[in-house]
Amino acid sequence: MNFLGFALRNNLFVAPMAGVTDRPFRQLCKKLGAGLAVSEMVTSNSLLYRSTKTLRRANHAGEVAPIAVQIAGSDPRMMAEAAKYNVDQGAQIIDINMGCPAKKICNVMAGSALMKDEALVARILAAVVQAVPDTPVTLKFRTGWDRANRNAPAIARIAEDAGIRALAIHGRTRSDQYMGEAEYDTIALVKTQVRIPLIANGDIATPQKAKFVLDYTQADALMIGRAAQGRPWLFREIEHFLATGELLPPPRVAEIHHILKEHLADLYAFYGEETGVRIARKHISWYTKGIAGAARFRHAMNQLQTVEAQFAATDEFFLAEAAANDRLNYEEALAA
Repeated sequence: MNFLGFALRNNLFVAPMAGVTDRPFRQLCKKLGAGLAVSEMVTSNSLLYRSTKTLRRANHAGEVAPIAVQIAGSDPRMMAEAAKYNVDQGAQIIDINMGCPAKKICNVMAGSALMKDEALVARILAAVVQAVPDTPVTLKFRTGWDRANRNAPAIARIAEDAGIRALAIHGRTRSDQYMGEAEYDTIALVKTQVRIPLIANGDIATPQKAKFVLDYTQADALMIGRAAQGRPWLFREIEHFLATGELLPPPRVAEIHHILKEHLADLYAFYGEETGVRIARKHISWYTKGIAGAARFRHAMNQLQTVEAQFAATDEFFLAEAAANDRLNYEEALAA
């Protein structure tokens, strides 16, 4: 796929998720079939540029291009400065966060709270686009603030007029958080309102659902978030199904074991042992969701404090699982 001048493997993108889409996860998803991965949101507050959290979130060393960085904030000048700063640090695409529903973000009028003020949206988008004229700027947003105020079509037109190069829309309002079903009708409507590429996001957890969403909304690409947590091979499964109409068999337990160990090693190297062990726990939980005996395993895992202990426990669990089952049906496991 040609996207904003970049030749991508496909039109399957990793959604930016705070606390999830760090460099190790982005690299893993790209290796397993994603065409593009967007960073966790980074602050537009220049006082925090050198904080440990921001430096880690903006760390793209060794990552396959293009480098896409998402910025968050509500002040046009600060957002423009953040865009310039991140481009200077190597960002090749700047994405603006207007979709985060978290209370701590919305309480400072950032994230999806911005959708309540279309005039402010226009000022922010124009400021960022003008600040980085040689870098494509994209926007991620929701269908509206609440169901009584679904203004995604209006926001989309404002964005296109401001020079935004592509849109990613999560098919829920801010008030819906992640409840209910994604509004593909709204995404399809937005697609008819603009000429720039549209990326559909929300509830895309199977290859069949991916094809349905592409066909129904006529979106140019798909963005996958929570469904890839603990299941990064979902991208290659979707890629294969869209190309052939055939479903790949579930990955072998031995392969899942290998992927997880590689992921853990990258986390430890990226964060250091203490933080790496802590962050690894949630990923291990996602990888083992739905497997018999996983609840006991996860409880024990949460008590372990060293890299060696986590590796040993992971080996023991997956070797026992592989002895009993060659493959794991993750679709059944996720539905359990």
